[in-house]
Amino acid sequence: MSWITMTDQHQPPRAAQPAPSVPEPDPEQTSAAPSSDHPAAGTGTSAGPPRRRRLRRGVQLVAGASALLLGAASLSAPSAFLIESPGPTFNTIGETDGHPIITVDGAETYETDGNLDLTTVYVNGQPTSVVRVPDMIRGWFDPSVDIEPHELVYPSGTSAEEVEQQNAQAMTSSQDQAVAAALDELGIEHSQRLEVVEFTDGAEESGADDVLRIGDQVVAAAGEPVAGVQGLRDAVTEAAGQPVGLDVIRDGERQEVEVPTYEESDGQHYMGVLLQGRFDFPVDVDIRLDDVGGPSAGMMFSLGVIDTLTEGSMTAGEHWAGTGTVDADGTVGPIGGIAQKVRGAEAEGADHFLAPAGNCAGLEGRVPSGIDVYSVEDVHQGRSIVQAVGDGDEAALDAAETCG
Repeated sequence: MSWITMTDQHQPPRAAQPAPSVPEPDPEQTSAAPSSDHPAAGTGTSAGPPRRRRLRRGVQLVAGASALLLGAASLSAPSAFLIESPGPTFNTIGETDGHPIITVDGAETYETDGNLDLTTVYVNGQPTSVVRVPDMIRGWFDPSVDIEPHELVYPSGTSAEEVEQQNAQAMTSSQDQAVAAALDELGIEHSQRLEVVEFTDGAEESGADDVLRIGDQVVAAAGEPVAGVQGLRDAVTEAAGQPVGLDVIRDGERQEVEVPTYEESDGQHYMGVLLQGRFDFPVDVDIRLDDVGGPSAGMMFSLGVIDTLTEGSMTAGEHWAGTGTVDADGTVGPIGGIAQKVRGAEAEGADHFLAPAGNCAGLEGRVPSGIDVYSVEDVHQGRSIVQAVGDGDEAALDAAETCG
């Protein structure tokens, strides 16, 4: 099956890579034997006794059939690559299957119009599906498709069930982060805590699980307070493979620990610690969207919640789309599949697109005509750009950075 994901590779997608050439039959093996009615060229003698000629012809036919079978087998063999292509879009201030995607209880809500679409990517390939050589050839010639080595996206041994579970968990976490960012933008007080909930195999190998414990509340990294996962991720990146100093609250007491990091095959550094934001919100926000996973809808969820809780129309009826992870403090992070998401948004009629600033470089020369792509660093900036378009504020739009 194809898993629809919003992807969170934390790096710009690479350009499409040339697909391996299709094996062709060897002409020496598939050509017919010389005719027995004519002498071999330049010899003036016959090609040999009939029995020997029949034997040679039989060998050539068998060799030719073997080559064809090998060629067919290579075409049907699974590829070690993944194919990313544009997926569907969903209007966060609209409905799906007859139900609102976002509903809010405990606060006054307002009518909205226009579109604030989240965008997705189809990811085809192991372990969730099979990509074969003909699929890669078609993708090679499709400008909306990227082809990625499997190992750069999924570590060896990852199962389809693990991918689905990780995407579902990332979606749930991103929704909580999005609500926190929206309430923070609106000045609505709430409380939160960032807790350690699990360790990866990498953390067990590096020894991070000997330093941290399940339930530890992370409050600072490298001496700086952290409000969400993005702040911690930035600290790990800046450490460049060195241990990261964390302040944690354990059993009611604040402690300082040094957590080792390690490098993965993608060249990025990790602690291998899975964290979850625990929030206490004064309102009940329900985000309903089935069969879509990953964390990169965060910014568009935040904008959808803001529009729902704010009088008047944020979009002024305009058709917007976008993508990006979001931290509880509103920081927008880069995602994978950015070119596919812009293409998918344009195909669904979006006129404007909000892209994480960290993804702008990956859109160079890949933005289709008819859609404006704006670079955003945080939810506040994204909200301001959407409102500027609706208000026709040319000065604000001239100051806004665009991508592509």
